[in-house]
Amino acid sequence: MSINFRFLSSPRSHRLNLMNDMEEFIEKYCTDITKKAAENAYDPITGRDVEIEQTALILLQRGRRNVMLQGPAGVGKTALCVGLAQQIVAGNVPDRLKKSRVIELDLASMAAGTTTMSEFHGRLIPFLKGMGGQPVILFIDEIHQIMPTCENSSYKGLSEVLKPYLTGGTLSIVGATTADEYRQYIGVDPAMDRRFQTITLEVPNDEQTAHILKIIKKGYEKHHGLEITDEICDLIVNLTATHMRKRAQPDKSISVMDAACAREIMDDGATGQLTPKSVKRIVADYTGLHPDAL
Repeated sequence: MSINFRFLSSPRSHRLNLMNDMEEFIEKYCTDITKKAAENAYDPITGRDVEIEQTALILLQRGRRNVMLQGPAGVGKTALCVGLAQQIVAGNVPDRLKKSRVIELDLASMAAGTTTMSEFHGRLIPFLKGMGGQPVILFIDEIHQIMPTCENSSYKGLSEVLKPYLTGGTLSIVGATTADEYRQYIGVDPAMDRRFQTITLEVPNDEQTAHILKIIKKGYEKHHGLEITDEICDLIVNLTATHMRKRAQPDKSISVMDAACAREIMDDGATGQLTPKSVKRIVADYTGLHPDAL
């Protein structure tokens, strides 16, 4: 049997190989957020409609279609990407984004098993080549870690691999970091800085945070088998805002709600409803205060 070497080396065959490399990379080192959103794996994202629209606006542009999400830890930067994926799945985006996939790069998985920086970087290159012309939005959390100046990071220098693909619309990236880390590591690199457009995520106020809890509580009620009243949501927000000032909303209130439900079902005599007692015990655990002082 003769082999058609001309076919094997054709541009179409080469593109297929690159696409296969890309899919293999996604399976090994990424989370397909859009796929999980289609499977209803996430709680509904609320309160970020403006920022999601701003993100879509940047992604639709011809040049500089890379987004830098800035905000404190726990403010919901990853949640915004989940919200974007949910809007894509629902078809609530412009036509050019309807086939897009939001993919989160797991830097730790990609670095696992590599012994040299070149080996680590080499894992990403076939994926980047395969992305050419594909509707993929790559999300990188704590993106400052890929900068050469981030000395304590195992991923430093990866930005140099990405830079050529960030020009001319070959690649769309949504990065997430804090304002301080952006200034320290990314803002000092003009070539990297000018490739991104920044969206600042403000910490939601107490009323907005309570609204978020009341929207997402259904998933926690189902998981824990408990009723979570609106009044309990208000209490959680009030206690976390007053006594857990070092953490940002809505993350700290969501954490307390989840942990308090777990505490409720562990205690004898659980009533089937999340109680103030369990909420106060968890806040006390986090803060070192006595529950009676809350």
